[in-house]
Order: sequence, then C-alpha cells, then structure tokens
Amino acid sequence: MEVEEAFALVGQMGPYQVYLCALLAVLLQLYVATEAILIALVGATPPYHWDLKELSANQSHSNQSTNEERAFGEWLLTANGSEVHKHVHFSSNFTSIASEWFLIGNTSYKVSVASSFFFSGVFVGVISFGQLSDRFGRKKVYLTGFALDILFAIANGFSPSYEFFAVSRFLVGVMNGGMSLVAFVLLNECVGTAYWALAGSIGGLFFAVGIAQYAMLGYFIRSWRTLAVVVNLEGTVVFLLSLFIPESPRWLYSQGRLREAENALYLIAKRNCKQKCTFSLKLPADRSHRESSSFLDLFRYKILLGRTLIMMFIWFVCSLVYYGLTLNAGDLGGSIYANLALSGLIEIPAYPICIYLINQKWFGRKRTLAAFLFLGGLACFIIMFLPEKKATGVFAVVNSRSLSLLGKLTISAAFNIVYIYTSELYPTVIRNVGMGSCSMFSRVGGIIAPFIPSLKSVQWSLPYIVFGVTGLLSGLLSLLLPETLNSPLLETISDLQVCSYWRLGDEAMSLQALGGSRSADKDSSAGSESEDEEFYDADEETQMIK
Repeated sequence: MEVEEAFALVGQMGPYQVYLCALLAVLLQLYVATEAILIALVGATPPYHWDLKELSANQSHSNQSTNEERAFGEWLLTANGSEVHKHVHFSSNFTSIASEWFLIGNTSYKVSVASSFFFSGVFVGVISFGQLSDRFGRKKVYLTGFALDILFAIANGFSPSYEFFAVSRFLVGVMNGGMSLVAFVLLNECVGTAYWALAGSIGGLFFAVGIAQYAMLGYFIRSWRTLAVVVNLEGTVVFLLSLFIPESPRWLYSQGRLREAENALYLIAKRNCKQKCTFSLKLPADRSHRESSSFLDLFRYKILLGRTLIMMFIWFVCSLVYYGLTLNAGDLGGSIYANLALSGLIEIPAYPICIYLINQKWFGRKRTLAAFLFLGGLACFIIMFLPEKKATGVFAVVNSRSLSLLGKLTISAAFNIVYIYTSELYPTVIRNVGMGSCSMFSRVGGIIAPFIPSLKSVQWSLPYIVFGVTGLLSGLLSLLLPETLNSPLLETISDLQVCSYWRLGDEAMSLQALGGSRSADKDSSAGSESEDEEFYDADEETQMIK
C-alpha cells in the first residue's frame, strides 16, 4: 500500500501526533517567537538624562539653542565615546544593548540594523533549509539547525561588542527561520492531511502566546544579557525532546526508503496504541508524469503574473505591518512589558474569527482578507489625526495604543488568511513555487520593518501613516483577486484558462434555476441538464478536497 493508506491504519491524529503537535507547534513556537522579537526588549532604550550644566560649560555650542533636546543632539554629533559615557546617565530600571553601547542619538539606528540582520538571516534560512531538508531529511536538518540556533542565541548574551551581537543575530535568524520551517513540514508529514491546517493554526496561535511569554520573562529579568541566555532554556528542553521523534515517513517514502518509512510508521502506530497494525509499503506501479513548472512561469502567464504581483505585495505588507507594530510596542506609552504582552495576546481572537469568516459564503476568502487589511490600515491611518500628547475624554480610549492593538489584531488575521488563500490561487504544479516566492517577499517586509518605527524622529505619526497607507492599498488590490471558496483546486496552468468559464457557468446556472419553471424549449432543457451535470462534478470534487 501507499503511505497515505498506511496513515489510515496507524492513525492520522492519534495520541502520539497530539504530542508532536504539542512539541513542534506549541513549545517550539513559543521559543521561535521569543527569538523573533528579542530585540523588542533587548534593544529598548531605557530612560536617560544628561548633565546639561556640565555640558554647557564644556560645549559652548550647546548654548546656541534654547531647546535642550536639540542641543543634546548637536552635542552627540561631535562628542567622542568617553564624553558620552561621562555625561549620559541611564536609568537603572533595566539594561539593554542601547544602554551598554550607548546606541542613542545618531547611533540609535544600530538597534534597528541588528533586528534587520535577524530577518535577513531568516530570509536566507528559509531558502536554504528547504532544499537541505529535501536532500538530507527533515529530522537531521531540523536538529542541526536547532542546535546551532541555541548556540548562536546564547552567544548573543555574551557578545563583547555590538558588531559581534549583530553578526550573531544574523546567524540566529538563519537557523531560527530555517529550522522552524523544517519543523512545520516535519509535523505535517507525521499527521494525516486532514489535520494540516489545524497544525498550522496551532503554530500561529502559540507564536502569539510566545510574544506575551517573552514580555513576562522580560518583566522579571531586567538584565538584557541574562534575558538573552534564559530564553534558550525552553529551546534546550524542546531540542532534547526532539531527539526522540521519528523521521518523516512521507519523506522516507518519497526517497524510496520503504523499510525505514515502515519503521517510522510502526513507531507512530505503537505510540498510538495500535500494536496489531500491519502493512507493507509499495511504491506506485506507474508514477504519472506531472507537468513541471519554474519560477519564471509565475511571470510568463498574464493571469499568474497579476495574482503573483498582488500577493507578493500583500505578503510584504502583512510582514511589514505585523513586525513593525510589534517592535513599536515600546513607544506606545506606559509599561513596555504590558504593551508587548498585549501585542501578542490581541492576536489570539484573530485566528477563530478569520477561520469562521473565510468559510462563510457571504464573506469568503477575498472579502475577508480585504476587510481585515482595510480595517488594519484604517486603524493605523486614523492615528495621524489624534493629538500627540495624552488626552482626556474620548481620546483617552481612542488613542495610538488602542488603535495600534486593533491594527495588530486585523493584520494577524490577514496574515493567517494569505497562507490559505495563496495556496488556493495557484495550480498544484506551481503552488510550492508561488508560496515560496510570496514568502520571500514577506521576509523583505520583515527586514524593513525595524526601521519604520524610527520614522517617529521625523514626525511622531509617520510610522502609522506608512502602515496605514500600505494596509489600505493592499486591501484595495486584494479585491482584484478571484474568490476561491468552494472552488475546485486548480491542478495545471491550463486550468487557469477555464476558471473564468466556471464562474460564468455558476451565474448561468443560477439564472436557469430561477427561470427553469418557465422554460419549455426541449433543446434548452437538454443543454441545461448537460451543464448541471458538469458543474455537479466540480462541486463533488470540491467537497472531496474539503
């Protein structure tokens, strides 16, 4: 039998697969989240002051301006390191790389650079680890990347200089992004296909919980070096438990290693308490040749070109706004720890809400995605019209903090939808290429995101203007995409040519249903029956896919 038939015997989601979900979709994502947004606390700037009287005595140019902030900025441009260390005093509330290496003023951009280095590493890791796992196996590549991830992450906490910290953040990004991708694939290949979407949603949900968990750790551990090391304790536990999980039986089967695939499946069956399960795997007698596609095919066909460009931009915006709002949590006023925790917890309602709406005929994929992008963009855009300082009355509730959290909620929902929607827009033969290309653009958004909050130095609401405009524009562009709810999945590129015909056919059937009782023409009735039979088959296929 084939591997899919074997899963029906060993169990598609038995007790052991539930354990794997807890390990790879819950505990692992808690750790992945802490590394992804580590810079939100480790790179935060503690309150500081400068002894302006001494400054004025030693630096006559500081008297040229009545604005102390401007005078301090001008002085920072000319002061050397020893002078900055002497005259700038940080609060002892918590430490960070900003307070240790005095990354303030004209050097504050280095905090954003370190965060950008991490997402650049994720970009590299996602591309390279996917190919490595296809060649050497899921488990080996996952464990190797995980071990190096923990090693480089611990090195973060012992960084002797900013340059070492930035480089190690890049390496953590490579390993963290790569191994989490392989872990996601490994988990899906150990459960039945009917549970793939569930496993993915659980991972996204606990990534949000991981943000709140990191905020709690940061509240109790105020030293950035200690915090950078302690967050790896959870990762170490997950790594040790991962040593005993099986290799992906689907990957082994695809490589023709049938005996090893059988052993992996028997292990799953044993731990699912199905001791009497027996089977023998065999490769299909004749593997039909499937149409192959390349990256260039995304731009070779007009329909694919339009969908690809729109989805690339939407993925880019989702990542840009999601990480931009998360990393901007410290600038919302109040406790940075409370803001960061709320930024994670606010995502939790997004998952059930979006899953419900995208499966409703009156909303579907396209309208739900557009609505969340519009609402998120609008929430961020409104902030520019609010007073900069704290206000009373209605502005005590409708403020940058509440609207930022609303934007985070909606963009999280949109991010979850694009994973599902994108996979349905592409034919099977080019689905992986399309998903991979869109995912690459989301990483570009992550690379740029750390710099957007820095725009507040130009104008306090400018970061929200960027988030708002891009969110509204992406919501508008999403309306140009076709609806995919209850539509058969496309298999080949040639199927794209008839997708419009299917939609027109559905409309024609609705009209025929309304006027069917008035029709007396036998030829017309025969034609209608033929169309009904054709579209019934399509609907039947859709139900099988679901």
